[in-house]
Amino acid sequence: MNRPWTLASSVAGAVVVALDGTVLTVAQPRLQGALHASFAEVQWTSTAYLVAVASLLVFAGRLGDRYGQGRLFGLGMLGFGAASAGIALAPGVGWVIGLRAVQGVFGALLQPATLGMLRAAYPPDRLASPLAVRTSAIGLAAAAGPLVGGALVTGLGWRAVFLVNVLPALAFGLPALLRPGSRPAPARTPLDLPGAVLLAVTLACLVYALTARPVPGAALGAAALTAAALVRRERRTASPLLPPEVIGCRAVGAALGILVAVSASLFGTLFVATYVLQRRLGLDPFHSALCSLPLAVLMVLSAALCPALLRRCGARAATAGATAALALGVLLLSRTVSVPGLALGFALLGAGFGTVMVAATQVIVRGAEVTVAGVAGGLQQTALNIGPAVGVATATALLGAGTGTALLALAAAAVLALPAARALPGPAGVASLTPTPDEPVAAGGPARR
Repeated sequence: MNRPWTLASSVAGAVVVALDGTVLTVAQPRLQGALHASFAEVQWTSTAYLVAVASLLVFAGRLGDRYGQGRLFGLGMLGFGAASAGIALAPGVGWVIGLRAVQGVFGALLQPATLGMLRAAYPPDRLASPLAVRTSAIGLAAAAGPLVGGALVTGLGWRAVFLVNVLPALAFGLPALLRPGSRPAPARTPLDLPGAVLLAVTLACLVYALTARPVPGAALGAAALTAAALVRRERRTASPLLPPEVIGCRAVGAALGILVAVSASLFGTLFVATYVLQRRLGLDPFHSALCSLPLAVLMVLSAALCPALLRRCGARAATAGATAALALGVLLLSRTVSVPGLALGFALLGAGFGTVMVAATQVIVRGAEVTVAGVAGGLQQTALNIGPAVGVATATALLGAGTGTALLALAAAAVLALPAARALPGPAGVASLTPTPDEPVAAGGPARR
């Protein structure tokens, strides 16, 4: 397996998805005016994607484990690019919403594969460095997205932001499909289709309930019922969608919970910070972006330094310290309106989140066998979709009581994740997550390069 190409593909897939989300936010006002859309229709251009991607991530990861992560990655990239091109040509907002849902389906195929490919290509004790590169690239994309999107929308119109995805989709998707893949295993684990349907409905209802205003009680009730049915199904079936060796691992469960809590705290804070910067301080969007730039810078730097920190301190101490730093950053933003104070608060957010992303993701992915790495990647991506939805929903509900109250609640969400860090391995306990230091790529795994 060609490790540099695998890493480049993983980074490209993660960056395409990250850029797509940030540039869409910038393009939405122009899209609304050009297509004469309502605010509800514009909101659905985001909600349709979120519901589709969140509901399918875990099942897509299982498909990658069975048919090859490389194949799923290639299919996801090409489909994502094709849907993006379709949105750029869409004649009306209904087409945009429908194609955003299609884009979410293909995004679900490629996102778990970006992690599954790394798990198969690198031995567990060398996994932190490629994960750090991937996280740093996501941080750069998050910083560059508003600038790139603003330039494209201003110069070429809102449709141009979707064409950005087409070239990288072709450049990385076609080679992934055309290169010869490894042979599938003679005896494949059956796909748990009923479990996949129950999980998809549960997550789709949950994400919709978190993003809709007002919160629909029927969607929450449906999510609870299908979740109960899913638990019953997974306990009784011989080939569950969620392998016990993944979800039954205490460290993996703790890492997933930490990612949900920390991403909720971060994205909820960013939602509130927009109001603080633009309404209370009177900054325009460009200067608001400059004020929050330390977040992206520190996210990139912390991700790059995290592998050395993990070797020295272990995931337990690194994650706990980073989570505390993020909570401190949220508290600082709730108490200050000075530029230096805001910059320091955003820097703490970036440093904390970048470290948690690498450390928790390493625990999740390296704690899984290669044969279930796609499911592990799907769970990680699901956590990073559910968390922001929870955070923004919390912030929206509490904004009426003031930005300070909302930020204090979001800081508390991060603090509540600290006890879970105790379940993560220390510097001497990381190796216990995997039975062997360097496993061969299992049959049916990612395509060889």
